[in-house]
Amino acid sequence: MRAKLSVVMITLNEERNLARALESIKWADEIVIVDAFSQDRTKEIAKKYTGNIYDLAWTGYGPAKQFALEKASFEWVLSLDSDEVLSEPLQLEIQSVLQTEVKFDGYYLCRMSNFLGKWMKHGGWYPDYVLRLFRKDKAHFTTAAVHEELIVTGKSGHLNGLLLHYTDPNLEHYLTKLNRYTTLSAQELLKKGETANLTDLLFRPPALFIKMYLLKFGFLDGVQGFLLALYSSFHVLTKYAKLWLLQRQP
Repeated sequence: MRAKLSVVMITLNEERNLARALESIKWADEIVIVDAFSQDRTKEIAKKYTGNIYDLAWTGYGPAKQFALEKASFEWVLSLDSDEVLSEPLQLEIQSVLQTEVKFDGYYLCRMSNFLGKWMKHGGWYPDYVLRLFRKDKAHFTTAAVHEELIVTGKSGHLNGLLLHYTDPNLEHYLTKLNRYTTLSAQELLKKGETANLTDLLFRPPALFIKMYLLKFGFLDGVQGFLLALYSSFHVLTKYAKLWLLQRQP
């Protein structure tokens, strides 16, 4: 007998991505969506796939995902972002796991990301294993506002099917997300007591560019590989510049 699966997802103004993601998991026994009061058609689209939709004032990714996890009903849970899609091989692989007596409490999925229309194979972006499938009673999300972690108590295995991540279709989307993420990241670093100085601003960005573009063979991904390494270094520069500004405030 197949174990039942709950899929949990958090959303905010995801009308462009949501249907594509939900189509790939509509076979699940339950879909739980926690929405941060979207202003577009997100909830209208979500209602076509599930009645388990909850409104939650935004306090960060970690708290929102933990809230969604607590609403899940079944033993096994899959955490999916609204810009991600389970490939058909991965769907079959997960269904196979649920039909067998498994020795693991969690599974890492192999994620491949699409940046500016290209599937990135280098630069440290692939293979990108993320812990997403797990037993509910063995897992929880950390409370970080950004870059939250899923903590699973027990052994974790790996699945081979691809988790397709449609991360940044254009630079406008990337830069908007960069601004939001760098602000949250700087705030998290400040809470941890970390500081930024001129050395961070001078050396961290070019070091990341060299790592991604040269050492991790990002140049093999063409123009997108160059832009990804360049903007990733700008991401680091912006994060530490914001941290530097935060630490100077009274």
